[in-house]
Amino acid sequence: MTGLVISSPANPRIKAVVALRNRRDRDRAGVTRVEGREELGLALAAGARPRTLFYCPELMNANYSTAAQGPGMDLVAQVRALGTETIECTRAVFEKASYREGPDGFLAVIDAPGRSLTDLDVPDGSLMLIAQGIEKPGNLGAMLRTADAAGVAAVIAADPGTDWGNPNVIRSSKGAVFAVPVASATTAETLAWLGERGYALVATTPDTDLRHTDSDLTGAVAIAVGTEKYGLDEEMFDAATVKVRIPMAGRIDSLNAATAAAIVLFEAVRQRLSVTRTTQDPESTWGESWGP
Repeated sequence: MTGLVISSPANPRIKAVVALRNRRDRDRAGVTRVEGREELGLALAAGARPRTLFYCPELMNANYSTAAQGPGMDLVAQVRALGTETIECTRAVFEKASYREGPDGFLAVIDAPGRSLTDLDVPDGSLMLIAQGIEKPGNLGAMLRTADAAGVAAVIAADPGTDWGNPNVIRSSKGAVFAVPVASATTAETLAWLGERGYALVATTPDTDLRHTDSDLTGAVAIAVGTEKYGLDEEMFDAATVKVRIPMAGRIDSLNAATAAAIVLFEAVRQRLSVTRTTQDPESTWGESWGP
């Protein structure tokens, strides 16, 4: 569908997309908002298909003298070719719909990311990330960017404090939430799922003498990270196959949750790359698949 132009901020379609800032409305509709050219491009590359695209030529081509000169309409045409409804908005209307300061003129309504554990299909012997009780969308989004970079097979939010469709998760993940398989579950469900598949659960904690670099992080491994204030809860902690700490020289005994996840994940990457180079190809490079 094409041709619709909205010039009134009071339009019901604009009110509906504004309402998606609220989790209850997102859950009810089963959709979320993806705002920003970069985030939308990454979502499309990951196979997401928007239901609706709201766009503002004035904003998306702000650095060009005319909309026809700018690259924005190419992305609009790409989305339109998928059969997606595209709606042009005036600047005032788009800025009302946007939650960003300095929006770039792209806002899509897309099916909410995330799946159930039963629908999560990961390769044998893969690397997983478990984020337990994470409440800050920025932390969850940052973990997703790391997971994408580290080749993590999936991220499970155990007893999450936010949803995968939170606009700030999408924004801070730069759209990686659509590229990395994600699921939400209770801690008990997560532990059962990991146990059925033979995963070693690696708990991050300051309360152990074992450094993360001294633990075997190859094979089927799930790295669990908890909140900065409380860490992992007793159920997850007690179920861990091994408990590791990140050496810290300062007085603070905890790192940002996303930072801790990145440090341990990339130690797992280092170990797995080392195994691959030793057993398969000493000349292998980071750009090639290193496998489980």
